[in-house]
Amino acid sequence: MTTESPRWFTSSYSNNGGECIEVATNLVASRGVVPVRDSKNPSGPVLDVTAGVFASFVAGVKGGEFGAV
Repeated sequence: MTTESPRWFTSSYSNNGGECIEVATNLVASRGVVPVRDSKNPSGPVLDVTAGVFASFVAGVKGGEFGAV
């Protein structure tokens, strides 16, 4: 079992408009997940998304599947 802590970051595309998420990609190798949380509530809940699902989500955003961002 690993005790590695998430290293959170917000996208460089974020303009600090208050509607951001933070992710911790450093846990993909050890746990196979990408934790996601609301940047406005860092002590709130964390959603652990599998690496494959997160990659599909990012591809969808880049491909415009969710409208204009």
